[in-house]
Amino acid sequence: MNFIEYADRDALMLDLADIIAGELRAALDHSDRASLCVPGGTTPGPIFDTLSGVPLAWDRIDILLNDERWVSETSDRSNTALLKRRLVTGHAAGAALIPLHTDVPTPEEGLDGLMPAVDAALPLDVLVLGMGLDMHTASLFPGADQLALGLSDDAPTLLAMRAPGAPEPRITLSAKALKSAVSTHILITGTEKRDALERARKLQPFDAPIAAFLQGATVHWAA
Repeated sequence: MNFIEYADRDALMLDLADIIAGELRAALDHSDRASLCVPGGTTPGPIFDTLSGVPLAWDRIDILLNDERWVSETSDRSNTALLKRRLVTGHAAGAALIPLHTDVPTPEEGLDGLMPAVDAALPLDVLVLGMGLDMHTASLFPGADQLALGLSDDAPTLLAMRAPGAPEPRITLSAKALKSAVSTHILITGTEKRDALERARKLQPFDAPIAAFLQGATVHWAA
């Protein structure tokens, strides 16, 4: 694990956006398409804002979320809607946004229809992960109903996931799919999350799912 500490959050967001853009550009130099897998939530928003203004060959880039809440895009909890507002816009409007939600009642019912497009984007070129104070990442939560399968080497690309701390059912890429990435970046801010990361380094992934991704990852942190 490589750990980078930044002077402030603005510097972190700008630098990580620049790193991601460079890695996507390098991937496109060697392949017809590149893939970028990102977390939802408010923390990476400034990175999305910066990336959407970078002139890349976005029509050759696939963007997908690490995971999604099983809610409509009209919900203020939809990360798909967030990406459309803040990343798949401007220069990046031509990128292909791979869906992790469809109009069926449960994620279990949506898996078969969503899986092929996600499979086609693997292996990932650039992965950005977040982390909660409970040391979850994507929708791989401690105590989740399918966590053991989600962390397994035999896991499918996508899983439905339900967890005590998650108000809605979720759909998530498995650890196996996420770990296909050429480059992995973990984005955290604040002293509480740095402390949580230090705890995770001493735990097994079943208790701290982020621990499954630390080897070979770069952690970007600012207070």
